[in-house]
Amino acid sequence: MHFTSHRVKVLVVDDSALVRQVLSDILSSDPEIEVVGTAADPFAAAEKMRQVAPDVLTLDIEMPRMDGLTFLEKLMKQHPMPVVICSTLAAEGTASSLRALDLGAVDIIPKPKVGTKQFFEESKIRICDAIKAAARAKRGGRRRAPAAPMEVEEKLTADVILPKGKAMVETTERVVVVGASTGGTEALRELLQSFPEDAPGTVIVQHMPEKFTRAFADRLNGLCRVRVKEAEDGDSVLRGHVLIAPGNRHTLLKRSGARYLVEVRDGPLVCRHRPSVDVLFRSAARYAGKNAVAALLTGMGDDGARGMAELRDAGAHTMAQDKETCVVFGMPKEAIKRGGAVKVLPLQSIGAEILRTSKS
Repeated sequence: MHFTSHRVKVLVVDDSALVRQVLSDILSSDPEIEVVGTAADPFAAAEKMRQVAPDVLTLDIEMPRMDGLTFLEKLMKQHPMPVVICSTLAAEGTASSLRALDLGAVDIIPKPKVGTKQFFEESKIRICDAIKAAARAKRGGRRRAPAAPMEVEEKLTADVILPKGKAMVETTERVVVVGASTGGTEALRELLQSFPEDAPGTVIVQHMPEKFTRAFADRLNGLCRVRVKEAEDGDSVLRGHVLIAPGNRHTLLKRSGARYLVEVRDGPLVCRHRPSVDVLFRSAARYAGKNAVAALLTGMGDDGARGMAELRDAGAHTMAQDKETCVVFGMPKEAIKRGGAVKVLPLQSIGAEILRTSKS
């Protein structure tokens, strides 16, 4: 059977009856997704899994009888499968969600403490995309053949965000730009842990909900020799520093004289995302050109592919993560297909290549 005729089977696990109902309705509205069951706690979930054999699990963290993290840890040891965490936007929720990513979850869907139905309906595209990306994720050697993402809305390009004009002052300072999506949290940890404390200034877009990006940056800061923080409008891009684009806002690279800085701004979804890798990459092509070094890591879709092609045309050093080490070989595949990636490398070689090309 061809993959496109196979709907992604989802089991929704949440102690809130409202969340189970609303999430099920939203997922069921996508013709590529089938909700095969719901469960109010991990014990019911384990029983349902035996009955319906889901492709993907959505998992709440705060549940009675057994919390989601404990269940996730057991699941990944006994029956590895794609899991998408459905977590509150509260501080304790963000910390637990990052722990869940460490344990093997592939993505996070935020949920509010109030206004659940409206919030989920407004986030429908991202939620359905997260489920479909998870279904294609490598988990314990399992991998599904990718299907073309379904277009359900007009796809805006980065032109709607990018300012007119280009850099006027020459500079030789290198700047690194990186994009990632599904599977990117672990890929970025491995990449940044390979950076020395004087690594070139780096700006990263990781597709992640707002509030989670700050916790993610703080976590990386404690694990790496470089200083990592969530980007704020006007932050300088400095050697030994890494800026993580905040969730739900676009981050652009700009120049002021010989100094690079970031502009953080609102705007429409670009390539179905905010922040968008294309917005960062295309601004880097315009303002850094041949001084830029760009890497596109694991993720579904095509965000960053056009921007990487523009970076290569501008003389930048560009590289994409290879199929073998990607959790989802989507964004890098598109960049390679469009001719944007000068090199295709395994994740473990990308850090060294960034540092090498930054010195040349």
